[in-house]
Amino acid sequence: MITDSIRRLNAADRDFDAQLEQLLAWESVADNQVEATVAEILQQVRERGDAAVIEYTNRFDRRQLGSGGDFCLPQADLAAALERIPVAEREALEQAAERVRDYHRRQLQESWRYTEADGTVLGQQITPMERVGIYVPGGKASYPSSVLMNAIPAKVAGVDCVSMVVPAPDDQLNDLVLAAAAIAGVDQLYTIGGAQAVAALAYGTESIGKVDKIVGPGNIFVAAAKRAVFGRVAIDMIAGPSEILVICDGKTDPDWIAMDLLSQAEHDQQAQSILLSPDADFLSAVQNSLQKLLAELPRRDIAAQSLADRGALIRVASIDEAIALSNRIAPEHLEVSVEDPEQYLPQIRHAGAIFLGRYTAEALGDYCAGPNHVLPTSGTARFSSPLGVYDFQKRSSIIYCSPEGADKLGRVASTLARGEGLEAHARSAEYRVED
Repeated sequence: MITDSIRRLNAADRDFDAQLEQLLAWESVADNQVEATVAEILQQVRERGDAAVIEYTNRFDRRQLGSGGDFCLPQADLAAALERIPVAEREALEQAAERVRDYHRRQLQESWRYTEADGTVLGQQITPMERVGIYVPGGKASYPSSVLMNAIPAKVAGVDCVSMVVPAPDDQLNDLVLAAAAIAGVDQLYTIGGAQAVAALAYGTESIGKVDKIVGPGNIFVAAAKRAVFGRVAIDMIAGPSEILVICDGKTDPDWIAMDLLSQAEHDQQAQSILLSPDADFLSAVQNSLQKLLAELPRRDIAAQSLADRGALIRVASIDEAIALSNRIAPEHLEVSVEDPEQYLPQIRHAGAIFLGRYTAEALGDYCAGPNHVLPTSGTARFSSPLGVYDFQKRSSIIYCSPEGADKLGRVASTLARGEGLEAHARSAEYRVED
């Protein structure tokens, strides 16, 4: 029973720090056998292009692709999927897409410059990336939200070409995913997945143009491949299991909080759900709600394993202590389900996304609130941010010297250059200095 296996911890216990470290421990995507397999796939795709992509796709996804690059899906197929799905699903996708688009438009950075007194111009030019690849899980799985969250910020940023890869095991493609690609404005769609898809995006093949950045979730092979090609292309992150941390004062309906915890636990067995509260009776009420509500879930076995292995109900002395503990954990999703939550916002330093108030379920952020659901995990919110338009824009410095500016800066630069023993640097600067 889940009530017998979920951890009950107390932040006041002498050994709490050790218990917390054990709770947060997670094995990353590092795996020697996986990395060896991925390395071989990357090399083969790099050397043999489409032929290797087709070979691995047929082997791993049980398909019979020919040599003609028939893994490229025409735009007409995306439009057809959009027409096939039920009206309610189409309207929901369109509403979610518009909210995501509207939010991300506000993130657009603009070029800027200023002119110094001597006429020298300094500034920064903002330009979009040319080509971006997004990875979306496929087959029977349906993750249209991943399409929207990865493709829309890239299009808002002005990326010239957004290429999407989605596996089609046993030739199965999900209409919702294809419809989301149509709504998000995906330019090219390839029905391939796994490490071979990451390799094709990173190196390019006869049919697939190489990209500047690869974003989107995938399994351990996809994550290992993204890490291996980093440096040749940019990547968004190496994501760990999904996480939620809820801070509650004990006055929210325990069923609401329990379902919020279960919403992450049902992702997979390694997902993490943690509740912090100063109210011991409330923790017990949520524990009972978990037992009751878990039985109703189709994915109850997965959720139960997640809660048993990585879940916890933790008693703290106060909301302030809960926030301090949350900052230490740096969760992917943080719910602050308390009275007047905004008063605590300045204290929150580390969280991927912050959900304020009793009525703000984390699930809204997954689909349609507007902010991106691609978030830092495994404590990386200490130094990382959600995926956004800024991830698809580049910054170039602008320096335009006037003759007077070249004279002034040249004297400074030559002195520093000789201090570093770089004579050519010094002379290059001095050529522009007036005698």
